[in-house]
Amino acid sequence: MKTLLFGLFFLFLFKNSTALSQDKNVIYESETLQIEQIAPHTFVHISYLNTDDFGKVACNGMIVINQNEALVFDTPANGEASHELISWLETEQKVKVKAVVATHFHWDCLGGLNEFHNKGIPSFASEKTIELAKAAAYPIPENSFKNKLKLQAGNQKVINQFLGEGHTKDNFVSYVPSDHVIFGGCMIKTLGAGNGNLEDANVAAWPETVKKVKSTFPKTQVVIPGHGKIGGVELLDYTIELFSK
Repeated sequence: MKTLLFGLFFLFLFKNSTALSQDKNVIYESETLQIEQIAPHTFVHISYLNTDDFGKVACNGMIVINQNEALVFDTPANGEASHELISWLETEQKVKVKAVVATHFHWDCLGGLNEFHNKGIPSFASEKTIELAKAAAYPIPENSFKNKLKLQAGNQKVINQFLGEGHTKDNFVSYVPSDHVIFGGCMIKTLGAGNGNLEDANVAAWPETVKKVKSTFPKTQVVIPGHGKIGGVELLDYTIELFSK
């Protein structure tokens, strides 16, 4: 009965993206890390990065858990929060972390990578991300792919795909088909957000890349941006409009 009620609850949320953007199901919270469940197999981890230009910034990542296995998409913003996340997954959730994925080369995606490597957790990123991480002298993901990579937590598949430049030359998205959730990372903006960090951006290509994301994954119902509140497909539309001006 509990499983049925749980499923009905998330079915209701999927049909109302506004509810998803406003209601939170926080299942873990500390000063350095917060974890929310947003779908049957999908979670958001939130950590904090201190920046010179934007102050203390909340950074989103994604977790997919199924059949005692987990995948992490973007590390928390630092080693302390990354250690905390791994400990929560292994100790409280009692799952094996199969892999961590960095969706682009900036610090808020891979700043905690060494904590995962210290635990023997394999890391993945695109060839471009690894190249740019090396040039920036940042932690370097171990395993590369060119344009598309499929990973699984239990029987839950996640598609990682590069569809063009935007926030950076290497940014790609991660899509969970069963939950209709896409992690857009810093390429996708939350409603009302400004341009953000454009230091490594291709602003001209950005709107077309997001249009490709939208057409490639047309069943998307939940969108996780790199920073700020999650929502529905309206986040993709907002990002397209923001960089089309």
